[in-house]
Amino acid sequence: MFSNLGTKAEVIKTAFSASIEAHDNRQELTIRGSSSEVIVAFPGSWSPKDWFPEDSKAEPFGDTWIDREKFPSLRNIGMDEDARVNKAFMERFLRILDDLRSKVANALGGNEQIIFTGHSSGGPIAIYATVWFLEEHKRLKKTETPRFFCLTFGSPLATDHTFCHAIQRERWSDCFVHFVTKLDIVPRILLAPPSSTGELLKEIDLSSDPRYKPASIDNLTSFFVNVLKNASCVANYAACQLTGSKNTLFDTMSRFIKPSPYRPSGNYVFCTETGRLVVVKNPDVILQLLFYSLQIESERELPNIAEKSLKAHWTYKEALEQSLALDNVVCLKNLRELPLSSDDAALNDLNLDASVRLYLRAAGELEKRKQDNQKKIEGKKGDIERYLDALEKYRTASKGDDVGYYDAFKLQRKEEDFKANVKRLELAAIWDEIIEMLRHRQLPDGFEGDKEWVDLGTRFRRLVEPLDIANYYRLSMTDDSGHYMREGNRPSRYKFPQRWREYAEQLPQMQQSQQSLKHFYGESSFWAKVEELRIEPWEAIKDEVPVLGNRLKEWYKNNEVESDVFLQKSTLVEWWQALCKDHVELHNLLPIPVE
Repeated sequence: MFSNLGTKAEVIKTAFSASIEAHDNRQELTIRGSSSEVIVAFPGSWSPKDWFPEDSKAEPFGDTWIDREKFPSLRNIGMDEDARVNKAFMERFLRILDDLRSKVANALGGNEQIIFTGHSSGGPIAIYATVWFLEEHKRLKKTETPRFFCLTFGSPLATDHTFCHAIQRERWSDCFVHFVTKLDIVPRILLAPPSSTGELLKEIDLSSDPRYKPASIDNLTSFFVNVLKNASCVANYAACQLTGSKNTLFDTMSRFIKPSPYRPSGNYVFCTETGRLVVVKNPDVILQLLFYSLQIESERELPNIAEKSLKAHWTYKEALEQSLALDNVVCLKNLRELPLSSDDAALNDLNLDASVRLYLRAAGELEKRKQDNQKKIEGKKGDIERYLDALEKYRTASKGDDVGYYDAFKLQRKEEDFKANVKRLELAAIWDEIIEMLRHRQLPDGFEGDKEWVDLGTRFRRLVEPLDIANYYRLSMTDDSGHYMREGNRPSRYKFPQRWREYAEQLPQMQQSQQSLKHFYGESSFWAKVEELRIEPWEAIKDEVPVLGNRLKEWYKNNEVESDVFLQKSTLVEWWQALCKDHVELHNLLPIPVE
């Protein structure tokens, strides 16, 4: 079974042993090498500054945006939304990155698998290290299969939903396996704000002593209940989203009280008290299990369970030895068909009653719905390509009037122009539907990395966006909304595919901001810049015109714009000719010199 997770029982034991050795040695990292694996272990820490940033302006849960230069894949591409991670853990990782890179390079001798591992707060460092090395592999465009792997034990949550989305899109999810004992409080601790868990860290550290007894059972119980309440808030809201029901109370409260952003990513292995290992790959299910598997039947159990939840963090060696010896492994699959009765031993081991199992079924239904949605839009590929082919023919026919595709559509003098507009609207409706599905996370995570859709989106954008721009300026929509490229005017059906291509081809990203607004346009949207510049006086645009000319030259060279752009009666060429009368230096700047 463990071979299906990418590793073996012996490697799991060795990785855990190395993570404890790293903790005992108090070194930033420990490396063990063999003929088949190089294990890099990171120690845990119980110092609050290693868990939570000391910055007074820090976010309530100590989270921060990732550094996109170091982690370019950790984002939602279409929505241009970066992942968030725990700031203190990330800062700790970045402090040791140079040393880590050097030591890993020196330890490698051949074709070994590199395993990053950590117990407790060493886990997030192992996660970030694994992603960083995967990013480097991708950036260098290496063709061999990456052999980076991550094993954590009792790791706190330290990544958000976008992080999970990104590693699933990149097909990296199976590189991460996280072991969690059923009662361990640490994997749940960051679902509560640091203001209420700082003291709990000290108690967890002390509980590593077999003779540990809490100084105040009331305080410990209070800490434990606070974590569970926050975990309940996150899990219940996520369950409402799974089932499609509304939670108006939570929506209202979230305006004033920010819930934890942290979510599970990768594969989880829950170690039950009976020695059974339950493997879960669905992140929505993992979140529910983190909460519901730590439930109690009555308040009388609270003091006992609270104390057990601390001690459970130090029982991974025993739990793994028992579970791996029994080889009793269950993988939660076919979520839509999970039994609601109490006959399933694995579900019973995790305290999952019928109501919770309904949530797990709902997670399975969501998976199925995403797949069905993809099939639905895959079925529209034929329509998209047929409409695009028709617009290609329209473009070719428009050259006969020496005005080109853009201007012919803007003038709207012929029946063919009207028919092209119908095709434009049909295509816009299909792509708007796709974008809405992406916004509401109703498509599989891998969709925006699918090469066929990246290529189709690029073709769509280059053929249809010029028509949208022509229509925008034909109807003088600038009077009410300003220029097309201003924030909010350009439709997302063009922004999303553009970002997909930039990401897939590792191109410089076209950022839109107040500082870079004047250069915010690409090969499918440059007509909007032409319309914007041609009504301005020379002094206001003298720096931008050469930039536009050089870009057009590059795009034409790369077959990203067509020759009809440079027909003598096009808006671009007529405007450029007028500029050349007073500024001869512009004469040869376009790829096809104007007369």
